[in-house]
Formats: sequence, C-alpha cells, structure tokens
Amino acid sequence: MNIDDLEWQVRRNGGVPPRLVNLLLERGHLELLIGAAAERGEWFCAETAARELCRFGEFERALGVLEPFAAIGWRPARWASADVLLHAGRVQEALELVRPDDVAREPEHVCRNFAELLAKVGRVDDAITVLAPHLDRGWMLSALVELTQGQGREEQVLELIAPRAQRARSARAEGRWNDDASNAQELQAQVLERAGRVDEAVQVLGADIAAGRYLTQNTLVAYAELLQRQGRIEELRALGTGKQARTVLPFYARALEGLGRTEEAEAVLRHFIACDEYPGRFRWPLIDLLGRQGRLEEAVEVGRPTFDGDDACLLESVIHLLFEAGRPDDALALLDERDAEFIAEHPSWFHSNRLWLLAEAGRYEEALAYAATLPSDLYGLTASTAGVLEQSGRVEEALALLRADGHVPAWEVAELLIKQGRATEAITGMPSLSELHEASRRRDAAIQATRGPNEPPF
Repeated sequence: MNIDDLEWQVRRNGGVPPRLVNLLLERGHLELLIGAAAERGEWFCAETAARELCRFGEFERALGVLEPFAAIGWRPARWASADVLLHAGRVQEALELVRPDDVAREPEHVCRNFAELLAKVGRVDDAITVLAPHLDRGWMLSALVELTQGQGREEQVLELIAPRAQRARSARAEGRWNDDASNAQELQAQVLERAGRVDEAVQVLGADIAAGRYLTQNTLVAYAELLQRQGRIEELRALGTGKQARTVLPFYARALEGLGRTEEAEAVLRHFIACDEYPGRFRWPLIDLLGRQGRLEEAVEVGRPTFDGDDACLLESVIHLLFEAGRPDDALALLDERDAEFIAEHPSWFHSNRLWLLAEAGRYEEALAYAATLPSDLYGLTASTAGVLEQSGRVEEALALLRADGHVPAWEVAELLIKQGRATEAITGMPSLSELHEASRRRDAAIQATRGPNEPPF
C-alpha cells in the first residue's frame, strides 16, 4: 500500500467503497474486511473493521488492523488508532498520538478532530481552547456549538459567538455580501434556545430577519425552524405568508398540520399556488401533505403542470411517492405519459426509471425486451438491465453482462456477488487498489484530452 493510492481511494471512493463495506458488515463478514485491509490495503475496510472490533472489546486486534496504515504515515489511521485507544480507556495515549504541535497554526480539520477527542473524554474547556483560534470560519463555529451540547457552557459559547454574529449582522450595511461565519446568527439563536432563553432567541434572530440583516437563506430557514419547534404559530404565519413566503410557507403549513389544522395548511398552500408568480416551490409541500393523507390522485394532479418542465424534479418525486405506496404500475403509467421531446431531453433518466418500474412491477420480460431496444451506449443501461436480470433470478446472466462492460466499475459486480452470498469471491475478484487507481488515471487523462486547452483539469 502507499499513501498516493489511499488518498485516491478516499477522494474517489475507490477500491472497496463504503457501500460495499457496509453491505459486508451487515451480512456478518467482519473477518473478510480484516483480510481485505491486511492483504489489499483497503482503508475503508480497515477503518470499519477497527470500529467493529472496538465494539466487541478487541482493542489490540483493532490497533493491529490499523498499524500497517499508520506505519506508512497515513494520518487518518493515526486518528482511528486514537479512537481505539480512547475506547480502551487509554486516554492519555490517545491524546498524545494526535496532539497538534500548535493549535493556532495547524489545519482547521486537525484542530476540530482533536477538539472532538477532548470533548469525548470530558475536557470540554480544553476543546474550546483548541477551537478558539479558528472560530472565524463558520464550520468551526458549528463545531464549537456541536461539541459543547449538553456541557453547560452556553454562556462561554455565546461570548465567543457574539462578535461573529455581529459581524454577519452588519455585513450588508458595510457593503459585504459574504462572511466566513455567515451562520453565526443562527448558531447564536440555537445556543440561546438550548440555554432556555427562547424568547431572546426569537427576538434577536427575528429582528435580524425583519431588518434584512443576514447573508444566507439558511439563516431565514433556521428562524422558521425555531418558530416551528417552539410552536410560535402567529410569528410563523406572519413570516410564512408575507414577503418570505417562498422560503417559509412550507414550515408554516407543516406547523399547522402538526396542530391538526390540516385543512388550513392545504388551503394556504393552494392559495399561494394559485396566486404566486412562481408557484412551483409550493407544489411539493402540498404534494407531500396530500401523500401523507393517502390522497395520491390529488397529489399527482398538483404536480402535473410541472411534469414536462426542464428538470423533472417533481415528476421524479411523485413517481417515488407512488412507488412507496405500492403502486409501481401507476408510477409507470405516469412516466409513459411523457412525449418524445421530453424523452429526448432526459434519455438516461427516463429509460433507467422505466426499467426500474417495470422490474418492480414484476414485468421482467417486458423490461428486458424494452432494454434491448435502447442504444447500447446509454448511460447506466448495463447496470439497469443487470438489475432486472437479478430481480428475475437470472443472476449469472446479470454477472456476465456486468463483467462484459468495461465501463462498469468493479464494485458493481462485487455488490451483486455479496448479495448472492458469494462475498469471498466478490472481494478476491476485484482488481487491486493500485490497478484501480492506475485505471482511474488513464480515464482521467482520456477525458482531459477531449477538453479544450482553456478548460480546468478534470
């Protein structure tokens, strides 16, 4: 193994990806994960195996799984080893293994990870000290709030948030339309709320919203969620039916539904669909509401005016709503209402969904006959057809089809084998990590060769 291959694996989910690792673990193949880590240098296998061994109290064995990765300088292995030591009660060893030399100069993610480790062992004040030099970045400010949850440090945290919240609050007036800690106002309200100072949280954030003293829609959403959680229905109504309706109305409607006022929720959504210049954003909340009531035909009709639009988002959502209600044939009929122009604009999406729905409806031969009429280079066709073959019990044909297509990633063959109880064959049949990395380099080079000289690298 080498760090270059490992970095590629994490960056691209290469080798044995987390999806397969989780599938193997679900089916009881811990030993296979341990073997893949040792013999193939598969990091995702090693990381998950170590975590699972910890769960069983096998700490030394977990450290042994990680040791070859740590020995070559793979930093994530050091952090995973520290976590094992922590579970084993060897707190000081865990901290010394990953302690930053200088928290003011270390990369932010290193300080965040070390602060999390400190918080786990109850050293919350030390965790705050580690984070403090980096709190002008929003994600580090979020880490501060997260790691101090339930630790009784609300006043200390609020003091640290306050200047960042004020900076975000005054940004627009100062001609700034961006701030690295643009989430500070919503985090301030969150900490006030958890400190039991709900009225203050609503008052402070509400004043900022009313005056337009915020930078992102996330802050507005956070305020709507605060009002909804606290049952402040009148404030939510005023916000949701006013100039912020396009963002907040769904929260108001859901709050009404939660209070048993479903008819009111439906009425207000229908009103905005009828009156708003851009009604599309109100359709999904109404579809969702009708779906929860089992009124699926009405839900379909609410979405229908959008189904031939460019992005097909609501069509896909309604199709899945019908499928989840056990009505794949109805979902298929809805899909088949689309005209040739729509299909030409969304070929891969349309055909893959049609194959999936035919298979879910048990119409396997019809699905395979349909697949045979499609262009062989259609994106995802091989995987979709193999899925139909698998569902119909023709596993060997599905495997042969996947293996014959050089564009199908190795993990898809492995996944099918694992599902069929052939886990060892699945892993041993995969190319090595270095081979997969080299193949990825060649694909990237080929793609880059087709791009213009002024286009950015792949």
